[in-house]
Amino acid sequence: MTYWTKTDREGYEAWISETSKLSVTIIPTLGSKMVSLLNKETGREWLWRSDKPLGNQGYGSAFGDGDESGWDEMFPGINVCAYPDEPWRGRIVPDHGEVWSLPWQAQADNGTLRCNVQGREFPYTLDKAVSFIADDTLRIEYTVTNLSDYPFSFLWAAHPLLRAEAGMKLRVPDGLKTIAMSYSAQTRLGNFGAKHRWPIPDLSLFRTESTRDHGAPIDLSVLEPNEGRYAEKYYFADELAEGWAELCDPVTDEAITFRFPTEQVPYLAVWANYGGYAGHYHFAIEPATGTMDDLAFAMSENRTSVIAPGGMYRWYLETCVR
Repeated sequence: MTYWTKTDREGYEAWISETSKLSVTIIPTLGSKMVSLLNKETGREWLWRSDKPLGNQGYGSAFGDGDESGWDEMFPGINVCAYPDEPWRGRIVPDHGEVWSLPWQAQADNGTLRCNVQGREFPYTLDKAVSFIADDTLRIEYTVTNLSDYPFSFLWAAHPLLRAEAGMKLRVPDGLKTIAMSYSAQTRLGNFGAKHRWPIPDLSLFRTESTRDHGAPIDLSVLEPNEGRYAEKYYFADELAEGWAELCDPVTDEAITFRFPTEQVPYLAVWANYGGYAGHYHFAIEPATGTMDDLAFAMSENRTSVIAPGGMYRWYLETCVR
């Protein structure tokens, strides 16, 4: 059995646990952010770190005003929007949700780190239990409890910002053929809702003055160099039949794989930032319970998760490295 121990990370109380192959570090007061996911055998740190000091500007602040790095939880929404239904109609879902900028409580229970937080504008608790189920595999079990007498709709997505290298490859289940755009810097792939073939989009459909010199085909499954101009967020358009995705380095054969239950987590998103957003260079695989980042939009499309009054919603996410 592995154990969790307290340590210090840049002035914040952190919890660390490790096996012979993998080490993980979490800071509960920073939204239970994971700040390190280290392959001890190869020395590869999978999580990207900006040059900003760790921290955020508090509840409701812009994600870009914080350190913008590591692995955060996005809940109960992603983009800023107003909740559309009563009894919370008009209440604002902050940028990247509520919980990433709230302090969580944390307690180690033998080999499990149990973290929990209570919503600020919405009546829920979010709990997660983090443990190793194998030397190379970390498992996070999530539970949301609706503390109200009304149905509560939400979006959750993992937000692990990974260190990118040109030529890395994204693998997803067979059968995923179409993506829908949530964001595209310089509208290289169109505006919100634009759809493309996966993995080779037709750039000619959205060519603009700023992208006319990039008419050659691109393969979205292969990470691009840091050109300082492009960044995309997209969802696979259909619900998943298999719950997994993998980023691998063909040079070293190292990989990080995410596994999750499609019954509770039916969507998969990708954030690919090749310098087009804030000059950063990173990549994220984002399993999600809803789609297209905007909670109000997802509710209008009936593509979100709903918790019954007084009910619970449970899921898990496993992360395996090699």
